[in-house]
Amino acid sequence: MELFAVPDLPEIREGDDLAALIRERVDLREDDVVCVASTVVSKAEGRLFDLEEFPPSPRANELATRLGELTGEEKDPRFAQAVLEESTELIMEAPFLLTATRFGHVGVNAGIDRSNVADGDLLLLPKRPTESAERIRAGLDADRVIVTDTCGRPFRHGQRGVALGWAGLPASRDWRGERDRDGRELGVTVQNVIDELASAANLVAGEGDGGTPVVVVRGWSFGDHAGSDAHFREVDGDYVRQALREWRYTGGIH
Repeated sequence: MELFAVPDLPEIREGDDLAALIRERVDLREDDVVCVASTVVSKAEGRLFDLEEFPPSPRANELATRLGELTGEEKDPRFAQAVLEESTELIMEAPFLLTATRFGHVGVNAGIDRSNVADGDLLLLPKRPTESAERIRAGLDADRVIVTDTCGRPFRHGQRGVALGWAGLPASRDWRGERDRDGRELGVTVQNVIDELASAANLVAGEGDGGTPVVVVRGWSFGDHAGSDAHFREVDGDYVRQALREWRYTGGIH
């Protein structure tokens, strides 16, 4: 398997044709997987906003005040309002805002970005990342596209790449019913391949001002396995989320 960044992409603006920009810079193969950072997808789709477009509600003022008290830093209630509007559920409200987005992703601050947004204050995630992946795929010679982002995860330090939307491949491959090296039948292994590909792409894409937003994965095969489009955990079976709903933060910031 080989991964390489698509070179020399310009600063993306609203209305730009991402597929055309990618096609101009790389000769794609049908079985390539094209991983596209959600930041450029959001910019092309006009998801850049100013804070003044989110007049704060009483709830947003309350959240900003409490977070400011905990951190000793002033928090803008307009940002809290943007988070609320992009979320279907506020799972945790302290010491940070952990939310579920409208398309099912769980992350801090509804995934709203305040970096690399020179023409505005906030960059919101794509509204429907899988539809975004389908549109990009329709303009490429490659059959598989993943819209990626970076976020933290429980029980680990740091961030890693994750998939928000995908097209042309299942989200997971199912090893259940197959045999391990000792002949034992596998009973629980479902491998989330779109997250793993997104994480591998993030190693190549990089971060900060040296980052490259599109990475091609070449030579990877799904293999002869059952597939599934289950990606975001169903709420009824998400026991960590259920526990967090009952948990209340009582500590300080260290």
